[in-house]
Amino acid sequence: MKTNWKRHGSPCFPLIINNNNKTKKTMFKLTGTVKLISETQQISEKFSKREFVISETSSMYPQDLLFQATQDKCSLLDSVNVRDQIEVSFNLRGREWTSPTGEVKYFNSLEAWRIEKAGQGSAIPSDGPSPMSLGSEPVATMSASNNATSESTEESDDLPF
Repeated sequence: MKTNWKRHGSPCFPLIINNNNKTKKTMFKLTGTVKLISETQQISEKFSKREFVISETSSMYPQDLLFQATQDKCSLLDSVNVRDQIEVSFNLRGREWTSPTGEVKYFNSLEAWRIEKAGQGSAIPSDGPSPMSLGSEPVATMSASNNATSESTEESDDLPF
């Protein structure tokens, strides 16, 4: 079962994938402007991460969101610059931590796995479609001559669907 949900007007939406009722995995996309890109941090011999901040300004209250790319995904940021408009595909991760004094805390992270410059479109990768590219349909465009004919027979509408 595959469900594609998008709240109208929201720049961030989840895609829920259910693989034969075994595992549900929720993935998200967000479009925003790059505010900060940090250097890659080598946390341990086997783990590295690179953090970056996206400013999302489409709502009444703009948000600066911290993302991280890990391992081989750190290189996704090499072609991105501060002030670039990008679309980030990411997973929401959560974990529990118990302090030495026994206090339990919870942490969330936004784990980026695809970064594209906004407006480039999301072509299907050469190794086949990912769950994120399934269900996205290209928007048809019309030539100027077809547009004039279309507007005279139908009510003009700026919605893409």
